[in-house]
Amino acid sequence: MKKFLTVFAFLLLAAAVASAAPKPQPGTILSHTSVACGTKKSKKQDIHLLCQQYVVRSGSTDYTVRQPKPAEQDLIPLNTAVEFKLDKNKMKFKVDGTSFEFVVISQAAASSAAATPASAAPNQ
Repeated sequence: MKKFLTVFAFLLLAAAVASAAPKPQPGTILSHTSVACGTKKSKKQDIHLLCQQYVVRSGSTDYTVRQPKPAEQDLIPLNTAVEFKLDKNKMKFKVDGTSFEFVVISQAAASSAAATPASAAPNQ
């Protein structure tokens, strides 16, 4: 009987750990900006490096995400639908077969005016 309870407890714990993995969430790229994220020393001058920063909306939450380090990277078009996973302070997603990993800078509730489509707004 003790052996059965031990196996049952192990299976229950394993199921809890397996279900704790981040689940994919749907989102949309709302905006894009380039922000300063470091400098590079050249022979005669400092070169300011830029990182891409995006706002991703998922439901009623807006996530501001940024590249972890400056790198050559394709720009992601606005209004692109993405499916992402959050893992601590990182957001991972794929767009057109290319994987991206960003650092989450902030998250905020989406404003109600921005969340309501123009066609659904009441006419006055």
